[in-house]
Formats: sequence, structure tokens, C-alpha cells
Amino acid sequence: MLLFVDKLTNVDFSFLDPQRGLLGETYLANITLKGELDEQGMVCDFGTVKKIVRHWLDTELDHRLAVPVHSPNIKIIDEGDFLNIRWQFGAENHFLQTRSPRDAIALVDAEILTPESIAGWCIAQLKQFFPASVATLELVFSQEDSPGSYYHYSHGLKKHLGNCQRIAHGHRSRIDIWENGVKSPELEQLWASRWEDIYVGTRSDLQAEPEYEGVPYYEFSYLAQQGRFELTIPKVCCYLIDTDSTVELIAQHFAQATKLERPSSDIRVKAFEGIYKGAISQS
Repeated sequence: MLLFVDKLTNVDFSFLDPQRGLLGETYLANITLKGELDEQGMVCDFGTVKKIVRHWLDTELDHRLAVPVHSPNIKIIDEGDFLNIRWQFGAENHFLQTRSPRDAIALVDAEILTPESIAGWCIAQLKQFFPASVATLELVFSQEDSPGSYYHYSHGLKKHLGNCQRIAHGHRSRIDIWENGVKSPELEQLWASRWEDIYVGTRSDLQAEPEYEGVPYYEFSYLAQQGRFELTIPKVCCYLIDTDSTVELIAQHFAQATKLERPSSDIRVKAFEGIYKGAISQS
């Protein structure tokens, strides 16, 4: 007998890609269980399934940086309470380096991170939490499938009291823009292109602008409730703003920056943070 729960929950995180570097991502989790019926006539109670999977994903993947521990591109230095990670990526052989409390990192047992390899890592650890009546467990990650323009972004919110303070977590987000009351796919795609695979950095968190082998980099650092966070990343992968990068301030930035480019237009922006949530700003 098969039991399924589609779109059980969603996870927002960032991960390391050998070509694109640091990517923000949002997945929907879809789960299927196979097993014999118990005395209740169930494979497993839906409430139990939701509780186990949501809690584990929220704790172990959501708002973390996922890294493939078996990749030849990675070097991990274990400093006890902190992990220092260096990642080589791209045809130009760029690198990024981050030092974070270890709870901010998901050490995935894989060489390359894909929806399938991340799901396999999750399944291997989730099985132990289900009753013996569950013989097999399948987890499939999917992306939001609706028309529109999307971008991948990573960021950190040092003032946040929860896990958003982690310096390299992210989202795959849609953006909707209206110009003079009319939906504008042109403006939506413009911002999606500008923010493709981007790290959104706050200027006040910028500590230095070094060059390595002729490539300009940014060094970000801040002290948050969970500890000190550091990130070194090529400038070409970054977009600097003057404020923190909450979705409210991101929506405001989109609206105000677009207004500067089109001063005679009324601009309305609906910016998503992952799926199902976000902020609206007008200028």
C-alpha cells in the first residue's frame, strides 16, 4: 500500500554548485511511503508523517548552506563549533569561502548537489524516525511551477533572532511588477536577470574588497545571536544594497530603483521570499 503527501512543506536554503557558485533555492517536499496496513488500517498516520518530515527538514536543511562533502571542489576545516568552507567554482576558477557556526551548514553525503542527491541524503536519515510498518520512503523535491520570472538569491540577516541570520541561506523567488497598473513581464525579467544566482550584500556588513589573482572580491562579516559569520565571494556574484535584505526592504529597493529608471511611471512590486510569502511596495 502506498501513502503520499504532496507539497507537504517547503524548504528555503542555499547550496554550492560547481559552475554557478552559491545558489539560493526553494523546494517543495513531496513524500510517498510504502508499507503494510497497521491495526488502524493505515500505513502511517498523516499527522505523524507531517510532524516527522517537517521537523527534520526545518532543523537539518531549511535556512542552511548545503555543501557536497565528497566534491573535489570543496575544502572543509572543522574548527569545533565552527566550519570553515572553501569552494572552487566556474570556468574562471573563482572561489568563495565562508566561516559559520556548524548549525548553519548541511553536510550532504554527495559529490554534486541535485534535487535527487539531496533527497537521497534526507531519506537515509529520515527512515529511522518512522514505524516498522513503513517499508520504504520516497522523497521528491520539486520547484514552484507557475508562470513568471524567477531568480535565485542568497543573503543573511544579522538582526534576525531566528535562522535567517545565517549569512548564506537563500530562496528561489518570483517577482511581479506592475507599471502604471499594467503587469510588466519586461521589468520582471529585467530584475530576474540582474539577480540571477546573486548574493545580496548589505554595505554595512562589508569589511574589505581584496583582489585574488586579479579577481575583485567582497569580504562580509557580522556578529549575530548565533555567532560570527564570514563570507568571501567574487564581486561579480554580488549585488549591494544600503539596507538589510529583508523581503520588505528588497521589495522597496525594487520599486524605488525601478522608479528612478522610469520616473514618469507608477511602480508596484510584489516580491516573493521563496513561495507563498513576501512583500509589496509601491513607488
